[in-house]
Amino acid sequence: MADTVHSSSHKDYAGSKLGMWLFLFTEVLLFGGLFLVYSVYRSMHPQDFHKAAAGLSTALGTINTVILLTSSLTMALAISALQRGNTRASVLLQAATIVLGLVFLVNKYFEWSGHIHEGLYPNSPELLSRSHGEILFYGLYYVMTGLHGIHVVAGLVLIGIMMALTGKKRITAEDHGKLENAGLYWHLVDLIWIYLFPLFYLIT
Repeated sequence: MADTVHSSSHKDYAGSKLGMWLFLFTEVLLFGGLFLVYSVYRSMHPQDFHKAAAGLSTALGTINTVILLTSSLTMALAISALQRGNTRASVLLQAATIVLGLVFLVNKYFEWSGHIHEGLYPNSPELLSRSHGEILFYGLYYVMTGLHGIHVVAGLVLIGIMMALTGKKRITAEDHGKLENAGLYWHLVDLIWIYLFPLFYLIT
């Protein structure tokens, strides 16, 4: 009887992990398509893209990169702590991941607000007065970083749910598949930003 329960649990874990990987694959396809569009337009308007990128804050982009990389580390440590049976440490590390994600969003809010205050937003008179390449750059900037921001929000909600379940002992060292899947999603969110950062902030 115990072997049957263990086998069923193993199948559920493997099935949920496979499902998460398939979902992440669709996310990679989504952003991969946007990266391709970006590459095509950048090859068509290299000087305009370089000029537009000069208006972005490399320092702020770097800070956000460090924040997300650190959040990926805290998430990995949260999973490791739970696997060792340290529920309290896992909850605290998940909370730290959420705080770092929120700091990232706050930084992005101020960054976007600054550009909007300058009149650089889709269909604004200021942006439309610029070259076609710059218009394309900022259009892609808002679409791709905005879509990434939505994924960050979704990831924070997911981790918040995992943190609550961990605190209630519904996610444990013996049954932590949901937390691992949440971690995989968060790592993908971080990985996408690692690609977005050089594309928009480090154009040479």
